[in-house]
Amino acid sequence: MEEIKIYKAQNEPVLSYMKNSKERVNVESTYNNMFNSKVDIPLYIGSEKILTSERKNILPPHDHKNIVGTFSLANKKHVDDAIDNLLDFKESWSTMHWKKRCDIFLLAADLVAGKYRAKITAGTMIGQSKNIFQAEIDAACEFADFLRFNVSYLTEIYNEQPIDGPGKTNILEYRPLEGFVYSVTPFNFTAIGGNLCASAALMGNVILWKPSDNQMYTAKIIMDIFEEAGLPPGVINLVSGDPILISDIALSHPEFSGLHFTGSTTVFKELWKKIGNNIHNYRDYPRIVGETGGKDFIFCHPSAKIDSARTAIIRGGFEYQGQKCSAASRVYIPKSISKELISELIEKTKKIKMGSPIDFNNFMNAVIHKNAFDRISNYISYARESQDCDIVCGGECDDSVGYFVDPTIIITRNKQFKTMQEEIFGPVITIYVYDDNEWKEMLNTVDSTSHYALTGAFISEDEDSIDFATKKLIYSAGNFYINDKCSGAVVGQQPFGGSRASGTDDKAGSKLNLLRWVSPRLISTTHNPPTEFKYDYMD
Repeated sequence: MEEIKIYKAQNEPVLSYMKNSKERVNVESTYNNMFNSKVDIPLYIGSEKILTSERKNILPPHDHKNIVGTFSLANKKHVDDAIDNLLDFKESWSTMHWKKRCDIFLLAADLVAGKYRAKITAGTMIGQSKNIFQAEIDAACEFADFLRFNVSYLTEIYNEQPIDGPGKTNILEYRPLEGFVYSVTPFNFTAIGGNLCASAALMGNVILWKPSDNQMYTAKIIMDIFEEAGLPPGVINLVSGDPILISDIALSHPEFSGLHFTGSTTVFKELWKKIGNNIHNYRDYPRIVGETGGKDFIFCHPSAKIDSARTAIIRGGFEYQGQKCSAASRVYIPKSISKELISELIEKTKKIKMGSPIDFNNFMNAVIHKNAFDRISNYISYARESQDCDIVCGGECDDSVGYFVDPTIIITRNKQFKTMQEEIFGPVITIYVYDDNEWKEMLNTVDSTSHYALTGAFISEDEDSIDFATKKLIYSAGNFYINDKCSGAVVGQQPFGGSRASGTDDKAGSKLNLLRWVSPRLISTTHNPPTEFKYDYMD
């Protein structure tokens, strides 16, 4: 067995983007050039880049009248051809030495962190309306981290071998899945788009990639990076367009071997149902990996410090306009500190500036598209008309230039109020004030209010309460944060994922996820095979 040296990855440092810094000037210039030009994005099928006659416009959410590009729409033949091409290329990729695969993705990480850093950061600001810090930690740092730590995890996995027995040598082989993997990725994280393809591809799989329509601008940049890093054409084929058409073709193919998904719970369940209905068509049982929605909580214990609780709530709820599956959405505050904490929350929230990402004074930008704007607006209107709550901050929405929703704080008198239960995916937090002496009972409410179980935070200075809550909320969140916001997982530090309606909890950013994309084979060699069927005791 070849000796494997464990690759030790390190997190990509986050650049500061201080005024007049080199990185800030570089991103500003790149943003302006990209914002004032136009790109046409093709389908990627093997070595072909196909610009279709039917295309859709790419519109920045914060300036939805400005067309920055178009992306191609695939038809049935395109999707069929993409899958055929993947299967034709599969053997050469899966049999490539694992070190060569690692080298490709490590070079891709260096390109993300270096040559392409300004471009992928600016592209995320334009296409997904992220401020420069949110774009930096996503498109540059997290994406580079995924690529590097995946290599580290691969070496750890390949290094895990069974023991040898008397006269036997045992080797565990980590084969890619037998068919192709279908990756369906969301708009909100450029890094997720790249990682859901790269993680499975690193393990020797070939990938059919369907990005979100609202992440196509950076999807092209990702494909450019992979190409320059030396990823052979036909390892990742990108098809964009009608998600139902593409999914129906992919999930009905007999060589479909796995789904790598991040998106809504409803869509994931529909895809799972289709896989179940097609189960007799497949060669093997497909791997289904999904990270879906959240109704994430922050619970403040009576001992919580006002300043840390306030910051966790504002950052957790309003960073990237609340468009993170981990964003804080429901908050529980004890009566004893509620007046001071809520007053400070309102005061600080009113100071949040909102607008284009190119204005670095803006903490918030636009929500992703018209449908999101309407959905969030409807929740706010529902709360405004309800007798069970009060909107104490924000509540205004304006889509005349971009899809802007004010950071909104709701206080409810009904702990099971609609905005405490349903995922809004926008800059809206709902607060419930509880009696201090009922904090333990309130944890039952935290656990039972939502069918999601992605992230949660417990703010407390009392060690006994922290221990109690950690045990009580054991299944309420896959990522549980103490004295911090409930978002901001870092690759290698906080493997990410939840259960219940929040997904399969396969922990992106850990080797647990990579293990889903291999099919182990045990090879056992007997050096002195027996020559008689009888055992010694029979004599």
